[in-house]
Amino acid sequence: MTDADAALSLPLLDFADYRISGTKDILTPALAIYPDIVDSNIRFSLDLLNNDPSRWRPHIKTAKLQYTIRRYVEFGVGQFKCSTSLELLTACRAGASDVLIAYPLVGANARRVREIASDFQQTSISALVETAEQIEAWSGSAVGLFIDVNPGMDRTGVSQVDREAILNLAGAIVRSGQAFRGLHYYDGHLGKFDLEERRVLAHRGYDRLLELVAALEKAGLVVQEVITAGTPAFPCTLSYDGFIKASFVHRASPGTVIYTDCTSLAQLPGDWAYRPAAVVVSAVVSRPAPGRVTCDAGHKTVSADAGSPTCAVIGRPDLVPAKPSEEHLPIDQVHEGSDPQIGELLYLVPRHVCPTINNFDHAILVRDGRVVGVEVVTARGREAPLASKEL
Repeated sequence: MTDADAALSLPLLDFADYRISGTKDILTPALAIYPDIVDSNIRFSLDLLNNDPSRWRPHIKTAKLQYTIRRYVEFGVGQFKCSTSLELLTACRAGASDVLIAYPLVGANARRVREIASDFQQTSISALVETAEQIEAWSGSAVGLFIDVNPGMDRTGVSQVDREAILNLAGAIVRSGQAFRGLHYYDGHLGKFDLEERRVLAHRGYDRLLELVAALEKAGLVVQEVITAGTPAFPCTLSYDGFIKASFVHRASPGTVIYTDCTSLAQLPGDWAYRPAAVVVSAVVSRPAPGRVTCDAGHKTVSADAGSPTCAVIGRPDLVPAKPSEEHLPIDQVHEGSDPQIGELLYLVPRHVCPTINNFDHAILVRDGRVVGVEVVTARGREAPLASKEL
């Protein structure tokens, strides 16, 4: 199966669970979030984690809405990862108890996080470092530090095979007076492998990770927490026995599962109970050629960062989205089915939901087929570039 095929492989979703009645006042394209499915996805994640909310540190780049982050908190999940100061601010305001900025911060970005940490002293805030020079940015603050370990993704972090560099960096953190919180290990690159090969590769990496922890502890450096696994490696982390009775707190960090998308449905075990909780409601605006319609959900609406097709149509396996332009999404009818009519609404599950959420300012909340509210996509984009300055 190709990546494109996988992106179109939806389970047999019940269209009735997504259809919205009284749609004449909805401006399309619209982001629709289904709170009951959000709650179901949270419950299932907690089931996988033996109903222990402290084992989950979800990345909120997916959730984005303060509304959704509060749902996490109400289920007992208080610790999160994020990438931007706006996501951090949103998490703190939603009641988070512990937030890691899982992104390299320099200059004004680091200073802004220090400001937020000072304003929200009830929230434990941490940052990543990969060199001793980066420690200085946090000197004198309450911000704790995790070492970013590169598992072979080669995006950020210290190579997992460079034990000496990691030992030296942990020692430098402790000597600086900042709190050494532990190790961050994001193995998202393993999503390209099938599940069994992914498991083998992930467990091999986790073995090396435990060797690092043992070396740190032998050097007298206490590892409080180890963070692994976004959504693709989540099953692998759950099946790794070395994390069960470890000397440290182990937390998994899948975030996409809160809403779920075509890619995560293809990557995760088929019998897992995740369902899409965020869809794009789009209207058919043209029938430019036989066997083709166009709807108003181009790549400024449904993210194209993961490739084309960008989405799948709930209840319509006969419809396959083609390459989008900015505001237009052509869709081909690949086998017999009813012809979509101009004005008809299609319900699209994104191939990659995280940046798709970031394309919207607002989301409608849908329960039992009715719109029950509108929520701001609170952490969309970034803070003003001179947030702490007056011009």
